[in-house]
Amino acid sequence: MEREQSATTLEPAEAKVRPAPLWNVILLDDDDHTYEYVIEMLGRLFGHSRETAYRMACEVDATGRVIVDTTTRERAELKQEQIHAYGADWRLDRSAGSMSAIIEPAQ
Repeated sequence: MEREQSATTLEPAEAKVRPAPLWNVILLDDDDHTYEYVIEMLGRLFGHSRETAYRMACEVDATGRVIVDTTTRERAELKQEQIHAYGADWRLDRSAGSMSAIIEPAQ
């Protein structure tokens, strides 16, 4: 005799996967770095094209800040550290160090 399966078979609860919250890496303006420095740095650290990096350099100059990447918190922290470690702009004698960046939750 064959056993009949119950119509109310319990299945494992589906895991609810939530995407990780995104964070913005925000480059802050200063007067101790040239456009060329910003363009070079954004290309090397983020892979931005010269055109995109130039637009970002114009925005940071005009508004005081620009979002250069939106990513996971871990990667945002890494990219912030890379900006802070990039070094001074050799094109300007008064440039004493790297540019500054902050991270903020993306909206």
